[in-house]
Amino acid sequence: MSDLAPVSHSIINHTGKDIPRYIAVEGPIGVGKTSLAKRLAESFNYEILLEKSEDNPFLDRFYHNPRQLALATQLFFLFQRAGQMQSLRQDDMFEPVRVADFLMEKDRLFARQNLDADEFKLYENVYAHLTIDAPVPDLVIYLQAPVEVLMQRIQNRGIAAELLIEESYLENLISAYTNFFHYYNKSTLLMVNCSEVDFIHNETDYQLLVNHILTMRKGSRNYFNPRPGLL
Repeated sequence: MSDLAPVSHSIINHTGKDIPRYIAVEGPIGVGKTSLAKRLAESFNYEILLEKSEDNPFLDRFYHNPRQLALATQLFFLFQRAGQMQSLRQDDMFEPVRVADFLMEKDRLFARQNLDADEFKLYENVYAHLTIDAPVPDLVIYLQAPVEVLMQRIQNRGIAAELLIEESYLENLISAYTNFFHYYNKSTLLMVNCSEVDFIHNETDYQLLVNHILTMRKGSRNYFNPRPGLL
């Protein structure tokens, strides 16, 4: 549980702060996006939308044999995420507020990373025939960390299948994310260097991030490189 009390919308509005109603947290494997999304949802009293990797029956086998299981793994995620986006659209009439630990666009990013040319062509064909009208987040938080930090965090959380991930895979994934967000302009974007901070267990680090979110201008592009332990 978070020590930070849930943020009141009425207080924020009274102080002139316009907080995003839909926040997406993104970043490579091991960077901490799900943990941060959960804490933000708790603090802002938002609904939480999580990527359900544990539901993918091909994922563990993919880590053991990426070449053979890549297409099945990717198509499962595509159908899963498309379904989640459809649910979001149906809920929009109620004007919900939410935090998600993924962007729909990340599916194609991973597909390019994992599939060969023929498989990606098939994936694109399937994608084109799906009705995916994903709502655009008001704010995207892109968490960054070097490969050695990601590898250490993956080791620390000890998920057996993830322990098979190689540094070269993470390096390519980091490069893909860097290129994607270099051109991303659909939402307000906050790029966060989280190599030396702990937004989950360190209250000061977390409050620093929340304060920065509350001061961002809509449509801006921000770089956040906090020094640990300092407000």
